[in-house]
Formats: sequence, structure tokens, C-alpha cells
Amino acid sequence: MPAATAPAPKRRKHGPSPGRGAMAHSGMAALVVGALGVVFGDIGTSPLYALQAVFNIDNKAVPVNPLDVYGVISLVIWSITMIVSVKYVTFIMRADNHGEGGIMALTSLLDGAKLKRHALKVILIMLGIAGASLFYGDGAITPAISVLSAVQGLEVATPGLSSLVLPITVTLLIALFAIQRFGTGLVGHLFGPVMAVWFGTLALIGAIEVAQHPGILRALSPTYAVQFLFDRTGIAFIALGAVVLAVTGAEALYADMGHFGRTPIRRAWFALVFPALTLDYLAQGSLILRKPAAISNPFFLLLPGWAQMPMVVLATAATVIASQAVISGAFSVTRQAMQLGFLPRLTIRQTSKHEVGQVYAPAVNAILLVVVVAIVLGFRNSNALASAYGVAVTGTFVLNTILFLAVARFLWHKPKKLIALGAVVFLTIELTFFAANLTKVIHGGWLPLGIAAIVFTLLTTWRKGREIVTAHRVKEEGALEDFVEYLDSESCPARRVPGTAVFPNANPKTTPLALRANVEHNHVLHEQVIIICLNVERVPHIPMSDRLSVDELGSSHDGITGLVARFGFQDDPNIPATLRVAVKQGLLEGDADLKNASYFLSHITIVPTAKHDMNRWRKKLFLFMAHNSANPSAYFRLPDERTVTMGQVIEL
Repeated sequence: MPAATAPAPKRRKHGPSPGRGAMAHSGMAALVVGALGVVFGDIGTSPLYALQAVFNIDNKAVPVNPLDVYGVISLVIWSITMIVSVKYVTFIMRADNHGEGGIMALTSLLDGAKLKRHALKVILIMLGIAGASLFYGDGAITPAISVLSAVQGLEVATPGLSSLVLPITVTLLIALFAIQRFGTGLVGHLFGPVMAVWFGTLALIGAIEVAQHPGILRALSPTYAVQFLFDRTGIAFIALGAVVLAVTGAEALYADMGHFGRTPIRRAWFALVFPALTLDYLAQGSLILRKPAAISNPFFLLLPGWAQMPMVVLATAATVIASQAVISGAFSVTRQAMQLGFLPRLTIRQTSKHEVGQVYAPAVNAILLVVVVAIVLGFRNSNALASAYGVAVTGTFVLNTILFLAVARFLWHKPKKLIALGAVVFLTIELTFFAANLTKVIHGGWLPLGIAAIVFTLLTTWRKGREIVTAHRVKEEGALEDFVEYLDSESCPARRVPGTAVFPNANPKTTPLALRANVEHNHVLHEQVIIICLNVERVPHIPMSDRLSVDELGSSHDGITGLVARFGFQDDPNIPATLRVAVKQGLLEGDADLKNASYFLSHITIVPTAKHDMNRWRKKLFLFMAHNSANPSAYFRLPDERTVTMGQVIEL
């Protein structure tokens, strides 16, 4: 029984209270620090390799002279400004699905919108699924290249340990994925201080260099970026494929919004992350102008010799942490895909008592670990993986922009001229980046595209199969109101038997298949029948006094009660315990024998047919996914010895 999504509750306004204000300030500070450790790791470690990649492009090296260096630095800074600061942090983060971010949040908003043209809605949703699939492709590569590139520092410091690079990388990855089960809140508290030191160090190093050589501040003018693009068109186009490394992690930033909230992420970005990145890129540009040979590694050569080894240690920690942004983002995207009906029921664990977005998906974590380790062992070198970076990221950028503009137009009803302006500004930038990265496809870019193709197939197959099965199931279930009337008719063969029977049901308007089967095939109707529908809402807790209500069945029938139970995301959806509360509140008859109650789950057996509404191989794939969905009995804390599963054949 899938959890229903309910509107977010309105926030209460409190009067001034010193104690509450101090607690709120402390809580916000903790979220900001946590966001540093979870959200910004990917984009925050880009200075390690972005400019080095730009100035070391094979056969297309960017000349080291003032105009070209100013142009590259300006291009990097304004790319970050337009894509991250303006597009994502200022605009797109306004489009959330009850606090959740990511491309699936945009897809969810459009899925619930009423558009005049159904075909347009289908196209937009498919674009959203394509974007989510590309995000998973990026999510598999980021941990692999981040950790591998960090550990490969051993080859420079102590070449004799080169043979340990792969074993150490795999060990670190296993450890990283192993701690995910403790939740992004704890991970953020562990990683946040490290990243705070990281960004503070970037800012300090950058400020020292810029203060000594302030001429580099000219690169803050966008005119240098424009001039570089027009004067060096060929080289600039190739360079864009490396410049995009400076903005990788922007989509993960948006996808992780549900883990910490919009405000902590914005504060962390504008107060620390953005200024630190800007200063460091300016400083690297200044160094390259002073010492052209520094293009070999401008990041580390900014430092005096005594500080380089400590920075290697800090950078290693930061690049390992960089993987966290896409891992936690994958958990959020997975849960949203489930809620939208693109994935079967998976085990999703809530890891925070206060933040609804902090979740952990064990199955996704395990699959990502296997894929990431396989990529590391297959490519064996971060340089080999570098060409795979960028294609999935820029593709997601483009799709995100399209969906956001659709939300702004169809849901927020913004003027067409404003939408057109947004499309011209953002799509021009992002399509140029995407085109530049297409040159990487044959050199490794096929990897994220291949992963995205597999994920896209899984998501669309489940969505299509679920629509077919649901339509057939609703037909088999029939309206609950009609069934209750049937029970009162003379044609009903059922006889009353002692005891209480509980039927969990996803839809309060339809008849549980297990109830129908009990009556029509077993000719049995218990003295007490309870039909319970559970809704999980986006608040931590719902008080017991507000949790339960009686559902009108349309026609009164002795001994049959319909209940609707509302849970917060941190509440335990324990059906037996909930029913005991219902008795205490007088919502159930006092003689309901809950101690010996039987619980009837409706289980459907899907049988593929020769109908051509789905290809045969996709039907087999759908069945495989259905067989591996989570067990509802354990989720609802039903006693095994008193739980009966009654099957029904549904055609596919």
C-alpha cells in the first residue's frame, strides 16, 4: 500500500522567545554545517582539477596570456554564477515538491498539473525521467572518480605504493557506503566541519594571492568571457568541456534540498562556498599569469612547499566527501520516483526525527556500491574516467531548465515573455556546454549515458506496467460502496463467523481484493470487519488525537468499519497498535477482538498475456521488479501467525 503524499502543513508563527530563538539559531547553524558536508562536496572540490583540465587540453591548449587567462577565469566564474547562483539557488530551488528538490520534484509538479494538451504533459514527464536517469549515471561516476583521484595522490608522494591505489580506493568506497545507513544528518555532522575547513582554506589561499596581485580582479567582468568565446571560438568550444567541471554538483545541490531545506543551503552557498570558490579560481588565474608552468597543477602550486602535504591530506578527505552529494541525492530521487509510481515499493528508512528529506534507501545504496566498485576496477585510473564526466551533468542541466520553465509557465502562470527570456539565457549557456561535452562520448561519455538508458528503461517500464495493472485491479476491486450494498442483498453467499478481520487497503473507495475473495470464494464474513487506509504525511509526528478518523462507507452495514489513519514520517505505521488506539477513542466497537484479529493482505499475481500494450521483454522486466518489492507485512508490523495473504490474478 503506497504512502500517500499530503500537503505540507502551514508553519506556525511564534512570538518572540529568547530560548526558542537560540534553539532555532543553533538548529539552523547545524543544518548549514551539515549541508556543507553533504551538499557541496562535489562542486566544492572542482578547483582541484577544473583549471588544470582547461589549460591542458590535448592538442588544443589555451594560450597563457592575459586576455585568454582572464577569459577562462571569467568564463568559469560566470558559469558558476549563472548556473548555480542564479539558476539553481535563486530560481529552481523555489520549485519544490513539499520540500523535496531534484528533477523528480519538477516532474512531480508537472505530473499533478492540469495541462490542456495531454501529449505535452507526457513529453514533459518523459523528459523528467530522462533527467533523473542521467542523474543516476552521474551518481555512479562521481564517487568513483572522486575517491580514485584522491588516492592516486599516493603515486606522486610515494610511488612505491602505486599497487595499493585500487585496494585502498575500494576499501574507502565500501566504508563510505557503509556509513550511509546512519543517515545524512550524522554524515553531515561528520563531514561538515571538514568541508568548512576546506572552504575556509580555499578562501584564505585565494585572498592572499589576490591581495598581492589584484590585477586578476579584471576577470570578474563578463566581457572577458564573451571576448574569449568570440576570439578563440574553436579552442573555447573545446575548453567548455573542461570548464563544466567547475559546475558539476549543481544538480546534486538541488536534489539534496530535502535533506536540509532551502534556507540552510542558500546561506551556506552565498556566505561561504561561492566566495571561497571565486577567490580560489581568481588566485589560480593569477598564479598562471605569473608562472605559466603552473598550469601543470595550479591548485597545489598556490601553496608554499610546507603546506602542500597537509593540503593533500585535506583534499583527499574533501574528494571522498564529494561523493556524498550524489549518494544522498540518489536516495531522494529514488523516494520521489516511488511516490510518482516509477518504481516499486522499496525500503526507505527515515533517518531524522526533524527533517522529512533525510532518508536512506538500502537497495539503492547497495546497487550504487556495486556499480561504483565495478567502474573503479574497470577503468583503474581517474584520467580514463575524466572523459566520462560532463555529458550526464550537462544533459541534466538542460532538462532541468526545460521542466522549470514549464512549471513557471503552467503552474505559476508567468508571462510568456519572461519564460522566453529564461529559455534564451539559460538554454543558450547549457546547450553550448552539452554540445561541447558530446565530443567525450566515444572516450568514456558512453558510460553515464549507458547507465541512464538502463535506469530510464526500468522507470518507464514500471510506470507503464503499473498503469495497466492498476486499471485491471480497480476493475476487479470494484467500488466499496457497491460491495457493502451487495453484502446486504439476498444474493450474497457469505455467512458470519466469529472474530475480527482487518483489511489494509490503499484506496478507501475500492474494495480490498482480500475482502472480496473472502466473501465470494470462502463465503465468509467476520463479525467485525475493519478496512484501514494509511496515509503518511510530510510532518514528523501527528498527535494520536488527530491521527484517526472514520471513513464513510456509503451504506451502513453492521460490523463493518472504515478507518483512515494519518501518520507523520517519523511515526511507526503499526497497524495493530493503531487499532488499539481506535478502540480507546471509541472509533471501533468495544467488542472487537484485536488480540486474536486476523489480518488479510491483498496479493496480486500478475500474469503476462499476449496483449500488445507492452513488449514481452518489458513485461518480464516488470514482473522481476514486482517480485523484488518490499514486504508490506513487515512494514505495517503485522503478526506473521495471524496474517493471511489472499491472492488474485491480474493480467498484464
